Amino acid sequence: MRIEMAKRIDQIPPYLFAEIDKKKEEIRNKGIDLIDLGIGDPDLPTPKPIIERLKKAAENPKNHRYPSYEGMIEFRSAVAQWYERRFGIKLNPGTEVLSLIGSKEGIAHIPLAFVNPGDVALVPSPGYPVYRVSTLFAGGIPYFLPLRKENGFLPNLSEIPKTIAKKAKLLFINYPNNPTSAIAERPFFEEVVAFARRYQIIVCHDAAYSEIAFDGYQPLSFLEVEGAKEVGVEFHSLSKTFNMTGWRIGFAVGHSEILSGLGRVKTNIDSGLFQAIQEAGAEALNHLDTPLPEIIAIYEKRRDVMVKGLQEMGLEVDRPRATFYLWIQVPKGYTSAQFATLLIEQGGIVTTPGNGFGEEGEGYIRMALTVDEKRLKEAIERLKRIKF
Repeated sequence: MRIEMAKRIDQIPPYLFAEIDKKKEEIRNKGIDLIDLGIGDPDLPTPKPIIERLKKAAENPKNHRYPSYEGMIEFRSAVAQWYERRFGIKLNPGTEVLSLIGSKEGIAHIPLAFVNPGDVALVPSPGYPVYRVSTLFAGGIPYFLPLRKENGFLPNLSEIPKTIAKKAKLLFINYPNNPTSAIAERPFFEEVVAFARRYQIIVCHDAAYSEIAFDGYQPLSFLEVEGAKEVGVEFHSLSKTFNMTGWRIGFAVGHSEILSGLGRVKTNIDSGLFQAIQEAGAEALNHLDTPLPEIIAIYEKRRDVMVKGLQEMGLEVDRPRATFYLWIQVPKGYTSAQFATLLIEQGGIVTTPGNGFGEEGEGYIRMALTVDEKRLKEAIERLKRIKF
């Protein structure tokens, strides 16, 4: 039997991190000890109170049945209360909060609710690969917005041709930013709101890293800006905030009709989120202060070790104010892929080539600060031994 993939599958490259996993396996099989700075998966444990709440909730038979599609009101109320405490934003938990099986799932499904074949979605480059792929799955056309160093890795909305803006249904933005670790301040979000109003575009702000910030900096919510709730939604995840990547729990908040559209897609695709995990999520949001000071202190130290070491060997990297990523310019004479290959083959150091996040990521690699300080110091020593 001849198996033929759908055209939409042919359109998309293999998922970046799945490809990196293959390369890691190949190098490991040669007996090389790897220091993995590739994927942004926290190595720190989930806080104890969250685990205890899960254990208790998992023993309750009522949680063994199908959950509600939109999410338990207890979890959605915890989200609304956290938003008010953290950002001063009032949300109606019944209509302006939707639970997600991780924010990736919500981001992947939202184009299905709003993008018709041939419609445009405005997608940052470099950017989280799911923005582009989810647009393609919906039959849409990604229009890439370059994130360049000279503009603080913010998209220049005035560069978007009017013909494109008029066809656009969605605008994806993500601050603090993955992969560049850039931050956005109020004037940028105000510009986004004005742009979205002018062209009737839905803004999808991915705020997964809002609680990973350093030196006392507190990232804004997009929804803090006047008029934002009228034009968009914000995606959040408990993954990075509470070291819960494997738990798959997140949420979207904002415009009730936009969330309703996303909810209609989800009711036909998934059956909601295990209630015991939602109870654990409510525990996290209700009882733990964010950002978690002990987590931030660890990442700050790691950041300082790596930035100092990389700068001493002449690599260009900014000291990030948020996220646990370093966005590093590759030395002259190398492409992103060539430099990432050199580091894994000669140093056993796994990084992510910048072009995997989009064409505008060429010339950079990303490192994640998700291994302990001792291993990071070892990574620096290994890097010093590589000739580049």
